[in-house]
Amino acid sequence: MCDQLRADYLSAYGHPRLATPHIDRLAALGTKFTRCYVQGPVCGPSRMSTYTGRYVMSHGATWNFVPLPAGECTLGDYLRAGGLRTAVTGKTHAAADIEGIKRMGLSPDEGRGRLIAEAGFEPFARDDGIVPTEKLEKRSGPYNAFLKARDYPGRNPWHDYANSGLGPNGEIASGWYMRNARLPARVSEPDSETAWTTDRALDFIREQGARPWCLHLSYIKPHWPYIAAAPYHTLFGPEDCIAPVRSERERDDAHPVYRAFRNHPEGLAFSRDEVRRNVVPAYMGLVRQIDDHMGRLLAFLEQAGRMKDTMIVFTSDHGDFLGDHWLGEKELFFEPCVRVPLIVYDPSGNAVRSATSDALIESIDLIPTFLEALEQPVPGHVLEGRSFLAVLRGGRAPRRDAVFSELDYAFYRARRELGIGPREARAVMVRTNDRKLVHYDRFPPQLFDLSKESHELEDRGTDPGAEPMRKELYGLLFDRMRQRRNRITLADAEVRERGDRAEPGGVIVGQW
Repeated sequence: MCDQLRADYLSAYGHPRLATPHIDRLAALGTKFTRCYVQGPVCGPSRMSTYTGRYVMSHGATWNFVPLPAGECTLGDYLRAGGLRTAVTGKTHAAADIEGIKRMGLSPDEGRGRLIAEAGFEPFARDDGIVPTEKLEKRSGPYNAFLKARDYPGRNPWHDYANSGLGPNGEIASGWYMRNARLPARVSEPDSETAWTTDRALDFIREQGARPWCLHLSYIKPHWPYIAAAPYHTLFGPEDCIAPVRSERERDDAHPVYRAFRNHPEGLAFSRDEVRRNVVPAYMGLVRQIDDHMGRLLAFLEQAGRMKDTMIVFTSDHGDFLGDHWLGEKELFFEPCVRVPLIVYDPSGNAVRSATSDALIESIDLIPTFLEALEQPVPGHVLEGRSFLAVLRGGRAPRRDAVFSELDYAFYRARRELGIGPREARAVMVRTNDRKLVHYDRFPPQLFDLSKESHELEDRGTDPGAEPMRKELYGLLFDRMRQRRNRITLADAEVRERGDRAEPGGVIVGQW
């Protein structure tokens, strides 16, 4: 899983200037899904949905650093039950439900309590990156310790070396500032975050031998700070930047929530062409670096003979606007943010190769797919995703009318600009094959007819002529909210068994 990688910045998905041959090769070995959607267009909620197989409205971790409730089962819980060691190298963005763990009589620092605190993953080499110096003691992880052991000086080499360059007078040019994106990071490439995360993944795989395992190899890049180690900082230039998808009409007649996000500093910055020409090449370099390290990983698995028995999934937690729709960062529900790459290599002998599927897929579909591949029970009363294993083996995709995603923007400047309370700053998207509706509390909806224009430049949210479309999509949204899995402590089979008893437990009710 990459962080903030949009699907169309891979050559497998059609980027005209950014070659990613190793990821392309993975697609040639398996199935490429062209319409996979995340359940939250922000790191934390998106990942918690992927880790639980449940919608954000069901698990409740609505934003970054909102803890996943301690009672939620995750990928690690399901796979450990099948005998797999389940670990992470890199980022999870999981926040521990300390109070919930303590109520269970556990410690968040050891044993079962620590696994719950880590969203179910054994933290083999967890490192979420993004280490502000003023929060160093709380946030510094094993990558910073690695840099210090490699004799990078200072209290925070993550910032001073891995995510900063050198200015004209030898001063530290922080990667936090996008004006420095074209500089080479001060860290040597073999010591960069992407290289380190890959190295720890290879270490983990070497340790396992014949033992079954699941590794979450989770890259922090190409997430900001946008700065790449040499030689990746020079591989692309302004001439490689594709034109942004945006129109003046969007600015002239803007939805209030969209306008508030556009007024964020990143929106104002990425609306300027000189900023895009400076930043996008660095973003592309970071993607190319990930591709090269994917090449290392694939070569290692081949040499170890593990391509014969290892399923590989390549995806992202959300995209990056990079100036599309006059926006930066993520958060809103336009395609560059909410649609992500999904490439799956299935080692099964009956799996199809070099296949492309345009089925509507959600990130919550991964857990049921893994469980079915492992021939383990799929707890349908808990999981809200649907297995797509049949697609990997030449069969049909799960029936799905729409995909859904949610945003809690209570924590953003946009909410304050709009003058609304934290409970009112909620939005939810429903997308079908050819239409997309975004519902906002307190504000009109947005509606895009993708059958007529795929770039989402014409918002028909208040168009009287589009009322039938809005009504249809609101019906799908209401269906999803009614069908959410909230009875998760009792399986459907047990419910049926109890309900079919004529006189359960000798209790007689209503008889004459």
